[in-house]
Amino acid sequence: MKKTKLVIIGGVAGGASAAARARRLNEDAEILLFERNRYISFANCGLPYHIGGEIADRDRLLVTSPEMMRDRFRIDVRVRSEVTAIDSEKHEVEIKNLETGEIYSESYDALVLSPGAEPIRPPIPGIENPKVMSLRNMEDMDRIIEALDEQPHATVIGGGYIGLEMAEALRRRKIATTLVELAPQVWARPIPKWFLFSIRNWT
Repeated sequence: MKKTKLVIIGGVAGGASAAARARRLNEDAEILLFERNRYISFANCGLPYHIGGEIADRDRLLVTSPEMMRDRFRIDVRVRSEVTAIDSEKHEVEIKNLETGEIYSESYDALVLSPGAEPIRPPIPGIENPKVMSLRNMEDMDRIIEALDEQPHATVIGGGYIGLEMAEALRRRKIATTLVELAPQVWARPIPKWFLFSIRNWT
């Protein structure tokens, strides 16, 4: 009997969880997981807290690794691999190895899309300046930490959860911080009590 071949695009929380769950449901399936960055299944919510120094050990943000997924769940994890095209009629995906530039194809019987979201970068003058950064993954976090050395001031655009957490992290680093939000107030939803307690320590 032919084994089912499952391809998962995106290897952070949703993709890694889907891969592990698929293995529990089918011991014989061939499971491939593609992630364009270097890390899978990391603690997204912890990124600002490493920047701010509350989580000192960077490795604590890593929930699992490609090696662990291979050894424990027999899942073929390919990082630095970007899926560039999907042919739904042929049941194939096109993949680019971002390290070597190689482009190749893989077939699939079932396909899971879990690529995550990108922060909005508005089309305004100066948006391409290297000092304008977004926070989505471990690599973004590392770039921000490196850029913050000897910086007297930082501006955070967006007053949602991540924006507020980043503002808190920057203040913990003793960096003068401006928070900019388009709406009449930050974090339009009711703010949890634990967060209200946290922001009392910003200044």
